Amino acid sequence: MTYVPRLKARYTEEIRTALKDKFQYKSIMQVPKLEKIVVSQGVGAATADKKLIDNAVSELTLITGQQAVPTKSKKDISNFKLRKGMPIGARVTLRDNMMYEFLDRLISVSLPRIRDFRGINDKSFDGRGNYNLGVTEQIIFPEINIDKINKIQGMDITFVTTAGNDVEALELLKQFGLPFKNQNPNNNG
Repeated sequence: MTYVPRLKARYTEEIRTALKDKFQYKSIMQVPKLEKIVVSQGVGAATADKKLIDNAVSELTLITGQQAVPTKSKKDISNFKLRKGMPIGARVTLRDNMMYEFLDRLISVSLPRIRDFRGINDKSFDGRGNYNLGVTEQIIFPEINIDKINKIQGMDITFVTTAGNDVEALELLKQFGLPFKNQNPNNNG
């Protein structure tokens, strides 16, 4: 018996059939699914201090359970003292079991730890069924030891789905249990 993450099992057993019925798909293959989750962190101050990139990479690796990679700048910007190829952030792409594990921890542990949390914004869709979530502090993740932090930083979490539009993607993410602010079923994105 191989291990199957809780949300992956829930998707195959409940969510897929619920979405198929709701949107009247003819085939189970048309039902939108979560393709990948990309967690990225921009470190603008890294132009002055190179250790910040190493810290960002190690923090993202801790949070996601998968090795993060530094991201490099694509062009020179003299106002920011930025040269092409300089490391300016970190990111990690999660797929399959690691993705479902991270999503489960995000929904059940990390998001409730945000101060004054009233739900996430349901307007951050890109028009093609992908959702972006900005987190202002990395300390909401229990894997991060607050005593070892030298700078509080935010990060972006992008949910890439196979949904064709935002309504289907919103319904998919709601079914997974993401706590959206406006839980109005007649919301048209």
